[in-house]
Amino acid sequence: MSASRLSIGAVASAHGVRGQFKVKPFTAAPRDIAAYGPVWAGDRQLTLQIKGMTANGLVIVAAEGVSSRDAAEALRGTALQLDRSALPDAGSDEVYHADLLGLAAETIDGTPLGEVIGLHDFGAGELIELRPPTGPTLLLPFGGQGLVEIDLEGGRVVLDPPAEFLDPDNGADKA
Repeated sequence: MSASRLSIGAVASAHGVRGQFKVKPFTAAPRDIAAYGPVWAGDRQLTLQIKGMTANGLVIVAAEGVSSRDAAEALRGTALQLDRSALPDAGSDEVYHADLLGLAAETIDGTPLGEVIGLHDFGAGELIELRPPTGPTLLLPFGGQGLVEIDLEGGRVVLDPPAEFLDPDNGADKA
């Protein structure tokens, strides 16, 4: 398993002049970033109070000790983390993204694809980012029929990506 702290969001920017700031939530329900108690922002703890939401899904928050725009702006890019013990255990068909980082990824036939280095959702479905043994990183669909198995104890993720995602000549210019 992974780290003792898990990221639940990141500070996007200051909001207004009184120390409020916008947070990009990594939680299933955006307002849950304040539901589990104080969060860690680097080496300091902040208790967040939800003030609102933006149209693009950011959460506007205030925190004691952050009382100016400059103080809020200084937090830009900071990960907001919770102690793992403050979060509920993942259900039988759930997993925290942090637990997937570093796992080996392979195809159904055991062909190594690389190491899991990230999970992303840009709005069209979740993608898994892999660092293959050679070459650039890969982004593959993560879910549905493309995800065969997550074996945390075995330290691996088994994927069945469409063949065109693994074709090195797919989309390359032919000169």
